[in-house]
Amino acid sequence: MARKTAAATKKSAPSKRSAASNGSSRPFGVALEARMHDKGISYRALAEKTGLSAGYLNHLVHGNRPVPANPVIQSIAKAVGMKADSFREFRIRKVSEALAKKPELVDKVYIDIVKGK
Repeated sequence: MARKTAAATKKSAPSKRSAASNGSSRPFGVALEARMHDKGISYRALAEKTGLSAGYLNHLVHGNRPVPANPVIQSIAKAVGMKADSFREFRIRKVSEALAKKPELVDKVYIDIVKGK
């Protein structure tokens, strides 16, 4: 009878994957196209799930239209089995909204990440 090694029997703790580790540092269209490919979702199928046109979705993927508003990103994300915050642009907007509520942080963030390059 074969012996199980400690490594083989040890259960690893589930890792928390950051949004960036999910490939979401990529632009919206690139990240969406990759997810559609991974899940085998066509433009038509995604259109049916979201109520958006297949043509519009194609334009989003190829960067011919601006990144949609956050509620639309949320709808698309749900339809492809992702969280909206997996998309970089969604997170950028959320950070911007949070900063708008805390003006005392704006100068600090600006100095730290823009001027401090």
